[in-house]
Amino acid sequence: MKSTKSRWLFFATLGLILTGMGLSLAIDAAIYRESGVPAYKWILYGSGALIVFNSGISVFGQAIIERIKLVTNKGS
Repeated sequence: MKSTKSRWLFFATLGLILTGMGLSLAIDAAIYRESGVPAYKWILYGSGALIVFNSGISVFGQAIIERIKLVTNKGS
């Protein structure tokens, strides 16, 4: 059970970090767009930001699965 709790904490923390970082990078890409940087640069930067953001959501989803496993094992 300790392993499940450790995995839950790891995935939750990593998911929140990636989600926040992806959002920050997306905002940064929007600032690049407004400052006149060539389109291919901010599009690539923004696409990378969306990849990081969506990865964070996926990892956080795994944390939810681990938490459900943890709660259902304690209830038995």
